[in-house]
Order: sequence, then structure tokens, then C-alpha cells
Amino acid sequence: MLDPHELYELADDLPALDGPVLIQAFTGFVDAGSAIQMAREHLLEHLDGRVVATFDLDQLLDYRSRRPPMIFMEDHWESYEQPRLALHLLHDQLGTPFLLLAGPEPDMQWERFIAAVTGLIEHFGVRLTVGLNAIPMAVPHTRPVSVTAHATDRRLLGDHESWLQRVQVPASMGNLLEFRLGESGHDALGFAAHVPHYLAQTTYPAAAELLLDSVSANTGLALPTGELRDAAELIREEVDKQVAEDEQASRLVTSLEQQYDAFLRGRRSNLLADTDGPLPTAEELGAELERFLAEQAKDKDNEN
Repeated sequence: MLDPHELYELADDLPALDGPVLIQAFTGFVDAGSAIQMAREHLLEHLDGRVVATFDLDQLLDYRSRRPPMIFMEDHWESYEQPRLALHLLHDQLGTPFLLLAGPEPDMQWERFIAAVTGLIEHFGVRLTVGLNAIPMAVPHTRPVSVTAHATDRRLLGDHESWLQRVQVPASMGNLLEFRLGESGHDALGFAAHVPHYLAQTTYPAAAELLLDSVSANTGLALPTGELRDAAELIREEVDKQVAEDEQASRLVTSLEQQYDAFLRGRRSNLLADTDGPLPTAEELGAELERFLAEQAKDKDNEN
């Protein structure tokens, strides 16, 4: 394997850290509701910090599959939005330092990249790595956002209950990093916020808020979430309004609520007995609500 240290450049005058937490927040694979992106941008915007390591994306990114945007103005190219993958040193609201690894998920050289990140973890004496994820789920927006937690050591999870049994999913850099860290004896855990699948293509700040709250609850970091909470309330009001204006959409949300509540009570088998006919599947519910909300957005654009 090529030297992993050649993938990044360290900043000068690095401070000594005492067992910091590292939050890893990659985007580019699954980011339902843009929750990962919102969470990391919220931290970078509201907390003081600096970049301590910058990765060479020319070695890691397939620009043809994720082409960065450029702006053309009349007769010339005005700007290029250059992607960046960097390790930031931030301080929480109480002044506690922590690290944030943020940027696009690498397309290539996964194992070499993981070796590089592991080296940085050991260099800075990281005590715990926490990954952020957001996945579409058959859950209603009218219920509190939930989260799936996973870790290299069950003791890191506290009282988090499992939502899933054994499933096979496509690998992602964040999940593989957690797996490899566990193999090498480093503590790591992750949180995947459950975003209503009919809202997965929109921005869903409630999921970003939950991700940061979950990190705070499990690490002791004081992370800001107030603006995300306010934004979540506005989104909830807008979605409620749209659903209330369509009887079919309202009925579908009610069905999804019934499924969700029955799942929490652990008696899904009794759900159909309370209805006149079979409920639509989660996929059918999601497709119908996506259609409805898309039409609402189109109508609003036409009015403007």
C-alpha cells in the first residue's frame, strides 16, 4: 500500500489535545433530508475552529461521477465550487476541543484513506470516533425523529435500543471506517437518523438536530442545535399544512402513524385487524406522498 500519510497535509503549530472526540460526517452516498450536511455545516458555522489537516481529493474523488458546480456569467466562468475534505479542530459551547472530519465521501483508495484517518486518530489521541448518518425510513413526520445507534463495543451505546435485525446494505466510507477502527482496537460509534422517506429529498433539520443531540448525549460535548430546532418547527408546519389540504395524503399519514405506533408497541400483527382492508405498503405510502408533495411544490412554483 502506498504511504497513507501522502493523502493529507498537516497544518503547522498543532495544539496538544487530551483525548478528543472525532466526528466524521461524509456526504455523497445516503444523506436523507440532507441531515449530515446540515449538521456539519451548522457546527462549522456556529463554532470557532481551524483546519488541522487537508486531504488531497485529486487522489480520492471521481469528479466525473460528482461534478463540482461552476458558475458561468455572460461571457466568462465566474467561479468554481472546489470540493474539500478536511479535518477541523473545533471548540464546543463550553470551550471543549473536538475534531470534525467533513467533506465528500472518497470514491477511491478506501483502505488507504482509512489508514490515513487511523493515523490521524492516533496522532491526536482521539478517544472516540462518532459517525453521522441519515437514512430514509417508513416513519411519519408527526412522530419524534428516531435514530439507529451502532458501535464497535456494545457498552458505548448506553440505553439505545435496536431498530433493525440483520440486514445487508451497500458499504459506505463512514461505516467501513467504524468497522476498521473496531478491528484495530479503537472505540467508534455511529448514529443514523430516521427520515420519513417521503421527505428524504427535502431538507429535514429535525434529523440534523437529533444527530447533534445524540452526539452530545453520548460524548458530553455541548453542541448548538437551537437554530436547527427552529427550522424543524417551520418545516413541520409546512408539511402539516400540505398534508391537511389533501384527504388522501392525510389518510396515508394516518396509516403510517398506525404502523409506527404498532411497531413501538411490539404488536404489528394486530394492525390489520383494526382496518377494513389491507394497508398499503411502506413503499406505496412513500411513493404516494412523494407524488403529492412534489405536485404541491410544482403548484407553488407556478403561482410565483
